[in-house]
Amino acid sequence: MRELTQVRDAVISALDHAGLQALAAFPAERAKRYEGAVAAVAVGAAEGRTMGFCNYLGEVYDRAAGAWREVYGKQLEGDITVEVRAERAADCERGCETASDVLLGGLPEGIRPGELRWEALTWEKAAGMFLRRGVLRCGAVFTAQAQEDGAAFLDFILKGVITD
Repeated sequence: MRELTQVRDAVISALDHAGLQALAAFPAERAKRYEGAVAAVAVGAAEGRTMGFCNYLGEVYDRAAGAWREVYGKQLEGDITVEVRAERAADCERGCETASDVLLGGLPEGIRPGELRWEALTWEKAAGMFLRRGVLRCGAVFTAQAQEDGAAFLDFILKGVITD
């Protein structure tokens, strides 16, 4: 599901921008390559909801094309999981604080944060690092516009994310 990947990538980008190295996956053999804390991000369980009538939201004027376009919307509810690891407990805690700030107030407008829960700090024997897992329950809003001929619509894009 491309929408889940968009949410994951938006969270990774926001964490990186805040100074916390973030990845989509965290292989144990790469764990020690990073100085300080590093976060692994994934989108867990998700469920979709329609917006409007059959996802139809209305029309907007496309200035570049000089035409009206139909807009469609989609909403997902899901869990974003973040695992913060570091060789030192203090670095892990600082990484967790940065992640909390980003998850609750630094994500694109299309991701609406809900409840954030963190597990206790633990020692991960296999990686030889401290670990703290968090889960953010959130909603994500996506929009898509119909093509000029109205026959098909473009991919759903996470609201608030700038694309090329």
